[in-house]
Amino acid sequence: MIAFLTAFLTGMIAACAYLCVRKLRRVIRHSLTAVAVEDGLYWTGTSVYIFVQIYSTSSGSIRWYFVIGAGLGLIVFLLFVRFFRKIGAGLYKKRNEKSAKKC
Repeated sequence: MIAFLTAFLTGMIAACAYLCVRKLRRVIRHSLTAVAVEDGLYWTGTSVYIFVQIYSTSSGSIRWYFVIGAGLGLIVFLLFVRFFRKIGAGLYKKRNEKSAKKC
């Protein structure tokens, strides 16, 4: 059970890291070369991180529960982000409606 939770957290961390890379691209404009380099660094770093997690959790052998746990962690994180983004957009819309009524 601990190994599955570790895998779940690994997937969440990988998704969060990629979300941070995407947000950085929105803040600072990048050329196609810079995007390719960033993606290469992300995937290399993520591969090393996942390998270390697999090695420390299941002695280096890939188990299906680790793959499924990491995939579920990634999906759950992205669903949480989408959910909170919708809540934030709704609150922003309500705030703007209230300020428009005051004018």
